[in-house]
Amino acid sequence: MTQVGKPKVLVVEDEGSARNALLQLLEGQYEVQGTDSAEGAIPLLESFRPDVVVTDVRLPGESGLALVRKAREAIPECVVIVMTAYSSVEVAVEAMRSGARDFVVKPVNFEAFELVLQRELEAQKISLEVKRLRERLVDQIRDEEIWGESPEMQGVLREATDVAGSMATVLITGESGTGKEMLARFLHRNSPRRAGPFVGVNSGAIPETLLESEFFGHEKGSFTGAIARKAGRFERAHGGTIFLDEIGELPAGLQVKLLRVLQERQIERVGGSAPVAVDVRVIAATNRDLEAMLASGGFREDLYYRLNVFRIHMPPLRSRKADIATLWSRFIERYARREGLAVPTTSSDMLHALYAYDWPGNIRELENVAERAVILSHGREIQATHLPPHIREGKSEEEPTGVRIPGSRLSEIEKIAILRTLASVGGSTSKAADLLGISVRKIQYRLREWRGSAKSEPPGGGEEA
Repeated sequence: MTQVGKPKVLVVEDEGSARNALLQLLEGQYEVQGTDSAEGAIPLLESFRPDVVVTDVRLPGESGLALVRKAREAIPECVVIVMTAYSSVEVAVEAMRSGARDFVVKPVNFEAFELVLQRELEAQKISLEVKRLRERLVDQIRDEEIWGESPEMQGVLREATDVAGSMATVLITGESGTGKEMLARFLHRNSPRRAGPFVGVNSGAIPETLLESEFFGHEKGSFTGAIARKAGRFERAHGGTIFLDEIGELPAGLQVKLLRVLQERQIERVGGSAPVAVDVRVIAATNRDLEAMLASGGFREDLYYRLNVFRIHMPPLRSRKADIATLWSRFIERYARREGLAVPTTSSDMLHALYAYDWPGNIRELENVAERAVILSHGREIQATHLPPHIREGKSEEEPTGVRIPGSRLSEIEKIAILRTLASVGGSTSKAADLLGISVRKIQYRLREWRGSAKSEPPGGGEEA
């Protein structure tokens, strides 16, 4: 449902001569499939993924109106045009209620039918573009949640911006939860392929027996259960970007086939013999150590070098703790808005616990904790008691709890975090910088800024001897 390449039209008509006449009319300008019943059409909704379904109202077995409803449920963007020999208001109204966009009277006037088809495809194209723009805006807002002011993430942003506009294959490395898929989507949306599809596939989430079919598709009858031709992820990504997540989980046999696809830019469906050209940009990601897998024989060296054209490493949250306050504020604001609550404040003992914890689940874990805290706080102050026990136990008992930190004021959160940390390390800016994951220069800059505004020396403002 991307309208990349020829639009796909599925014709459902039990009269063979009428069906063949429509298929012949559409062949060439459209990619077409035909069947004589609703039962035959239903599996094609998944395997063929039509942009348009043209169906007779009266079909043997399940009715055409039932098929209209099922087509719209399976593919919400799909345009359904109903054919009927009964030009009545009742039939038209029922068809529209079921989800049809238009109807034509049989026998079909081919010239009028083509005008209807072209008009509906143009309307669909506009609707899809509006949807893409909305999704892009939402994704851009979510993208802001992985970026931050830390030197580590600013470096990632520079690298991503440099490579986004190219066709180079990108390998994203990093622990689970660091935002690898968000980075992949950022690369796609800032590339010349942004109007094309972004198709993801997680190699570790699909049973090994189904991986080849998911990647490359299959032909009808190629194995038990293959009741119709099915396009794989590479075909669906044609004209856009395919994101191969957890590439380190790919079994050896499929590594060979993926290498061939990257070299030849064509795939073969399971059970097929004819190659199918695919035009895709490949972005791969892994939380595994691929170099160690090369040494142990778990990953092919030639495939590794095909994927590792441009490498971007997503740092773990524990090495970019300077971003915690920013990320935390964004998350609690988003979840408070979702729940219809006031943005809660954050106590200093809570903030200290956030900085003290190493976040093995990275941004994903921090986001989950923020959602939990917003719900438990009911829009009031978030305290350390709202944390899961395993995070709360790492909190320093010496940390004062009297200061209240507004969750939506990042400058106040940052100020108290820096001043408290300086006090805890005897005023050493270098030790405080290490603990906070920020530069000494940034601490010194902030101290000068606060001195200028408050006309007083902040506690612990000196450098260690």
